[in-house]
Amino acid sequence: MKIINAKIYTAENNKVIENGFVEIEGTKIKSIGNMLELNGKEDDQETLDVKGGLMFPGFVDAHCHIGLYEDSLAFEGEDCNESTDPATPQLRAADGINMKDRCFTEARRYGVTTVAVAPGSANPIGGQIACLKTYGNVIEEALISVNIGTKFALGENPKKQYDEKDSMPITRMGIAAIIREQLFKAQKYAKDKKSKGADLDYDFKCESLLPLLEGKTKAHFHAHRGDDICTAIRIAKEFSLDYVIVHGTGAIEVADYLKKENVKIIVGPLLTDRSKPELKDLTNKSPAILNRKGIKTTLCTDHPVIPIQCLPLHAMLTVKNGQKEEDALNSITITAAEFCGIEKRVGSISVGKDADLVIFQKHPFYHAFEEPQYVFINGRKVVDFNAAG
Repeated sequence: MKIINAKIYTAENNKVIENGFVEIEGTKIKSIGNMLELNGKEDDQETLDVKGGLMFPGFVDAHCHIGLYEDSLAFEGEDCNESTDPATPQLRAADGINMKDRCFTEARRYGVTTVAVAPGSANPIGGQIACLKTYGNVIEEALISVNIGTKFALGENPKKQYDEKDSMPITRMGIAAIIREQLFKAQKYAKDKKSKGADLDYDFKCESLLPLLEGKTKAHFHAHRGDDICTAIRIAKEFSLDYVIVHGTGAIEVADYLKKENVKIIVGPLLTDRSKPELKDLTNKSPAILNRKGIKTTLCTDHPVIPIQCLPLHAMLTVKNGQKEEDALNSITITAAEFCGIEKRVGSISVGKDADLVIFQKHPFYHAFEEPQYVFINGRKVVDFNAAG
């Protein structure tokens, strides 16, 4: 099918097509261009005329817990933290996600088409992060990758969790030591696996960390305070890990060092209150300040901390606080996809990528809670405001 007469924000090098079309074939984008290229070229394809609507790539939430904290449920729907062991790299978020959680519908309703779903931050090593679309009857229909990275957590959350249990770790030293110990074990396991082969005793925890140590996946470090961010950098350098910082509330205070280290930060959630000591420096100006320093950022809702449908509202807040519009768009599209290692499939409107498209009548960065008229995921129309009434 063809979608015509759209102002297309491609998120490819900030390119905007003032009046263009996108052609979808199957689940992919087949072609994209200016409407002038279609003049006199009629065919039998289904055509959707959006009459000047604004088209964006499907929005990407780079860090959330959707489907792990199920809506309207307490313990029976909480599958985010296996807080019985501080080192659980073998856990997969994908095994706890319930696609029937109605929050997936709310995500689609506001244009969020891809999510990175991580285990929680109770453990220094929480487990494997899943990346999936927000449409599918079962998770197998939605998955992009069962493992885009390993979740680590520093600072207040694991300290509090294990202080209540009166067991290690209750200090920042202890948290870092547990992470290092497990990574050292995995390094040794990798060496032994090469030398011993089938004679090596299988270690599930170490085996689960091999993609990370081999550079095939990323480390996502939950860290708010500047000192915790620096600890994450220190550990990542020791083990040659590809990494991103999640939250980075205190990043401004160490911004010059972060620029030197070429750190990437998933900022957010911005709409939350300062509910704990590590959030005392929370400001909606953070992305704009960090970007001006040359530090690449993206945004997250940390759902259910902030409902996932508020992701575009987060971008709007950053624009109102000094962020360039194109940087704000990139932070919930192509930059978010890059941070998750899925930029070859999603994050921009480009030939060969998944046909994940969101079409608004008004720009969502200037009209709070503007709902899209249409949402496409994998070439399928999953939201039609007109049909919904």
